[in-house]
Formats: sequence, structure tokens, C-alpha cells
Amino acid sequence: MQSVSAAKLDTKKRKDSFTAPFDPRFPFTNQTRNCYQNYVDYYRCLNIMKTKGKDMQKCEWYHKVFKSLCPSSWVNQWDEQRKLGTFPGKI
Repeated sequence: MQSVSAAKLDTKKRKDSFTAPFDPRFPFTNQTRNCYQNYVDYYRCLNIMKTKGKDMQKCEWYHKVFKSLCPSSWVNQWDEQRKLGTFPGKI
């Protein structure tokens, strides 16, 4: 049986978690393209908002989705590729 404090921690974890909603552009089980597209969309959104001088907080939805879908090893690799200018996508 869990202690009261452990139960409170479990509840907090559930409130902080985020599951990406269904996206009709990617209807099948494999979510690789969905992961990649939301990663690219996040950085495109940041670039556009920064250029226009608008609130970049509006881009956070894409961030939550790709963080929910993408393995962290992919995100780390893509971040490194963006820094080096070798990322294969158009951002």
C-alpha cells in the first residue's frame, strides 16, 4: 500500500503529463512523421514569431506535442544538427 505522500506525488505526475491529441494528418500507429513534423513546426513557429516580434508562447503547443511523441535521443540529435547547420529539414 502506498503512503499518502507517495499517492500525492503520483497525482502530481499525472497532472503534469501531456499526451499528444489525435492528428488526422497522421492516422496510423507509427507516429514518426508526426513527431518530426511537430519538431519542425515548433522551430518554424519560433522563427516566425521572433521575426514578427510576437509572443512566442503560442508555439508551445508544438513543443508539448513533439516532447510527448519523440524519443529524447532524436530530439537531442536534431538539436545538435540545427546548431551545426546540418538539420535535414527546412526550418
